[in-house]
Amino acid sequence: MNRVVPSHRFVIAAVLLFPSMLFAQEFRGRKYTPPPPVSKITVTVTKAADGKPVENAAVVFHPINKKGKDEGGMELKSDENGQATLDVIPVGDQLLLQVIATGYQTFGNVYKVTSNSKEITVKLRDPAAQYSIYKDHPKGEVGGPTPEEKRAKPQSNEPPGTTD
Repeated sequence: MNRVVPSHRFVIAAVLLFPSMLFAQEFRGRKYTPPPPVSKITVTVTKAADGKPVENAAVVFHPINKKGKDEGGMELKSDENGQATLDVIPVGDQLLLQVIATGYQTFGNVYKVTSNSKEITVKLRDPAAQYSIYKDHPKGEVGGPTPEEKRAKPQSNEPPGTTD
């Protein structure tokens, strides 16, 4: 009866080569670079007039990296509390934030992301008159009369040209 007995050389070679094969696999491929830390950004959208939350407002995040490149927009809708939360913007980047809601002025601002969480409150205003190049703007206004001018000048409900 012939029995197959592994030779001692084969066993010794396997014991010596197995750890070196494991060690060699550790250094294959690219070096792992962990992702940068990100900030949890919560935007709360409210009405400027009464402070009530604005539901279903489009909250558009445009992260701008450290080299000044726009990384593309991400849009979320505000919930019933007027909030939209995003947690993928790297700490150290800038954030161009836009808020768009039907019946309100569009909001836009740039923020520096410096910590692992950021709370932003946006107060949307009622729409104002559009700027016209055909209208005289002696005070350099860029969006209609100021609230003080609106209060000072009473509005007439009569159509133009019907005064006594």
